[in-house]
Amino acid sequence: MQISPHDVLIVIDMQNDFCPGGALAVADGEAVIQPIQRIAPHFQHIILTQDWHASGHTSFASSHPGKRPFEQIELDYGPQTLWPDHCVQGSHGAEFHPALHLPQAELILRKGFRREIDSYSAFFENDRTTATGLAGYLRERGVTRVFFAGLAYDYCVGYSALDARRLGFPAFIIRDACRAIDLNGSAAKIETEFARAGVTVIDSPRFSS
Repeated sequence: MQISPHDVLIVIDMQNDFCPGGALAVADGEAVIQPIQRIAPHFQHIILTQDWHASGHTSFASSHPGKRPFEQIELDYGPQTLWPDHCVQGSHGAEFHPALHLPQAELILRKGFRREIDSYSAFFENDRTTATGLAGYLRERGVTRVFFAGLAYDYCVGYSALDARRLGFPAFIIRDACRAIDLNGSAAKIETEFARAGVTVIDSPRFSS
């Protein structure tokens, strides 16, 4: 696959808390760093996203007495999975994994920083209407296709890709550069949504040398 100057690689939430030993570790999460580093030189545009929660965030199970991580509740904007406290602003867990080395990244987009609403997607918060500003940034930069890698495949990566399609961008997920949480079949569920929305799932060897 040929990459053009109008393509962007968006690396989703490669943070300590999502990697082994972290507060919300994704199994084998560190393994995505090598393929990300391998494909990054193909792209003139690279963006990093960073989960950036205030302490006491509404998505934390600890903010809801009697609730446990991975339970689901209803909030004003709809269903919300509750998570262990993770990626708290300024914490070690919120920092990028030290093996990720992408100094050429042109933007770090922080999301989930509003205490009262979670944000899986790089484009919208979980009310599905509050925009992060990323779509406008990409359009002003002349980006026409969006490629995604990082953590987690079935949440922040997947929601970002679906929103990219909703906004009219061709969206590609580099599968071997992602890992899934797979909570209650979430990986298979979101792949059904990928097929419906036209998200293309590829592997890193597709990139030409």
